[in-house]
Amino acid sequence: MKQFRSMVYPYVAWIAVMIVLPMLLIVLYAVTTAGNDVTTFRFTLENFARFFSDKVFLDVLWRSLFIAVLTTVICVLLGYPIAYAIAQRPEKSNMFWVFVITIPTWINMMVRTYAWVGILQDGGLINSILGFFGIGPVKMMYTTFAVVLGMVYNFIPFMILQIHTSLTKMDKSYLEAAADLGADRLQSFLRVTLPLSLPGVLSGITLVFLPAVSSFFIPKLLGGGQYVLIGNVIESQFLTSGDWNFGSAISMIMAIIIMISMYVTRKVDTDPAARGKED
Repeated sequence: MKQFRSMVYPYVAWIAVMIVLPMLLIVLYAVTTAGNDVTTFRFTLENFARFFSDKVFLDVLWRSLFIAVLTTVICVLLGYPIAYAIAQRPEKSNMFWVFVITIPTWINMMVRTYAWVGILQDGGLINSILGFFGIGPVKMMYTTFAVVLGMVYNFIPFMILQIHTSLTKMDKSYLEAAADLGADRLQSFLRVTLPLSLPGVLSGITLVFLPAVSSFFIPKLLGGGQYVLIGNVIESQFLTSGDWNFGSAISMIMAIIIMISMYVTRKVDTDPAARGKED
């Protein structure tokens, strides 16, 4: 036991230095005044009041939440049928398609997003194909469509893999029992498969919503400078304006929103066995 504890210490030290300490610094910056002069140092909530009293920042927040929710819903609607179709395949074919889904994640996300710039721009691949049929050019870059498309493309593998894991771990005897009781394929899916796969769906929602709501370089590349989300505001406060206090306050607001969303997701994620008993 002592040997096991000694192996844990390096990880505890790493977490303390790389995660806990930066978070404490963000909290400290968020509730203090700007500047390095000790004589002017004081605790304040002005940074939070500034955010909630400015309609521009609130509009950016609501736009970010809307884009994140829209991205998550699209990922669920597209990811579930794909994951279900893969899970129904034989084991060898199953592993091949999982491999295909994960291949894009091997490439840096920024590189993958840059590729969409060439595809969506006015002289890009899609408009070239549309032009062949006498259509276009269609304005796609620097729009909500481009931003959502980029986010769905980058985050949907996480949704598919989580749902696929739940589906493959599901006990197939439940489906056999449903068939013995006279349930058709649709009834078996709605009463057995879907409820048992909800933990994977909820895990996928968490893995998609959290990075989507705080993303900054996807809207920066595909939305242009005029399309600003909350991640871009935080980035500009730290790197451009140099207002670390206000940037930290916004980061804390987003952290609270993310923790609330995770709490709600966990509350919804009830035990499948208990859910089956209720049915």
